[in-house]
Amino acid sequence: MQITDSDRAAIRFVIEHQLEAFQQEDAFTAFSLATPAIQVTFQTPENFMEMVRSSYEAVYRPRSVLFENLAIVNGALAQPVLVLDPEGNPRRALYQMEKQPDGSWRINGCFLVPIEVQPSI
Repeated sequence: MQITDSDRAAIRFVIEHQLEAFQQEDAFTAFSLATPAIQVTFQTPENFMEMVRSSYEAVYRPRSVLFENLAIVNGALAQPVLVLDPEGNPRRALYQMEKQPDGSWRINGCFLVPIEVQPSI
């Protein structure tokens, strides 16, 4: 899979735009950045937003966000993003990205992975 700098910028923009939509309680915009398959699963922007609110607090209300390098995870392009959840716990959000027929990028799922913090000595 050939990923250009333009693709990288577009992927980051989509994720940042969705995170911003969550902050503003803009369910319509957040939902519009998901793939058609995700939209079919949740059916409405409100259903989607409720799922994010209840199960993905780390991306719904992150205290900080840091983008890492794109990766291939289980055969799919993923954008790892380090986030601090509202309580300050670090998580890695793996955003599965999918290029659409029109060339745009959309989010095809997000998986939160805990990060083990090594105690300081």
